[in-house]
Parts: sequence; C-alpha cells; structure tokens
Amino acid sequence: MSVGGNLWGFVQIRTENGHMNKIREWEAAWQDCLQLWGWLDLSTGDANRIAFSAKIQESSHIFLCDYQPLVGITSENARMVIEGRVYDILLIDDPMYMHEHYEIYLKFIGGQNG
Repeated sequence: MSVGGNLWGFVQIRTENGHMNKIREWEAAWQDCLQLWGWLDLSTGDANRIAFSAKIQESSHIFLCDYQPLVGITSENARMVIEGRVYDILLIDDPMYMHEHYEIYLKFIGGQNG
C-alpha cells in the first residue's frame, strides 16, 4: 500500500575531506550514506510559546520514516537533504525504543546541496 506525500531523505555524514573557503573558514565535506523513505512535515513556525525541550523547540520540520539501524549516524555528525533542501539533524527519536519508526527533528538551513 502506498500513501501519498512520501519523499526520499538522504542522510549525509561529515567527512574529513573539507576545505578552506574564500574567507579562510573551514567547510566540512558531506557524503551520502543512507536513503530513508518517509514523510516531511512542518513542526513549528513559532516555537517560543511551546514548552518542549530546547532541541525540539528549535525544530522547523520533522521527518517520519520506518525503523532501520542507523550505525554511526548521530545528530552531531550528520544532516539530511530532502528535495534539494539541507536540514541539520537536531534529534533522532526512536519512540519508546520500540524499533518501529523514527521521528527525526530537523532545522532548515538552506536550499542548495553543497
């Protein structure tokens, strides 16, 4: 059975092969490591009135997908690219550790994949 609205989310992991940009800042290099099939939904547009944890409060979107092992992927070393838009991963939640699905809290950071 197929439900409309599904998207591919590409998880990218930071590599050691970065470079220095024109203003002498270090820019990380990113490598695709996993594809996730799921739904992207707007989480909040005005989070300052919601009493959640700080990471969820900063979240702009949430990506829901089926469970699969995420070996070596954390919010500190990975990001997602969904339809060419780049998102920081704030939190990867396996609700109640039931290993049924993930709720990945994201923060939109840009439109280009670079």
